[in-house]
Amino acid sequence: MKTVFVLNGPNLNLLGTREPQVYGSQTLDDVQVLCERACAANGFALEFRQTNHEGTLVDWLHEAGHLHAAGTLAGVILNAGAYTHTSVALHDAIKGTGITLIELHISNVHAREAFRHHSYISPVAKSVMAGFGVNGYALAIAGLAGMQ
Repeated sequence: MKTVFVLNGPNLNLLGTREPQVYGSQTLDDVQVLCERACAANGFALEFRQTNHEGTLVDWLHEAGHLHAAGTLAGVILNAGAYTHTSVALHDAIKGTGITLIELHISNVHAREAFRHHSYISPVAKSVMAGFGVNGYALAIAGLAGMQ
């Protein structure tokens, strides 16, 4: 059984209380349950993580790269939060590992502040999803299943 990494960046631990008009009222624990169900429905194992630290995300992407090389990784769903718009390090980690990655945003970042319109991740992502709320996670998992 292949594994899906769902990696969440800074401030996603605040889901449910941070700007619910933008991000909704579901918590990160709720998102994890949604991802567990979606992975089970698509025959995947789930590795679900959150950090507020850029270097930790880089380390996790490297770990995913090792699983990719071993043939046991279905792909990565990355909600990098604000690092999407600032991190060349994440771009380089994704590019360097050769993993299949879906960039995910809960909100439609293109309908928000101008600084959110640029992504360092999009050029190295297989797909970009934005604006589906937390349901985007399940859609991304189904999308990975379709890429297998």
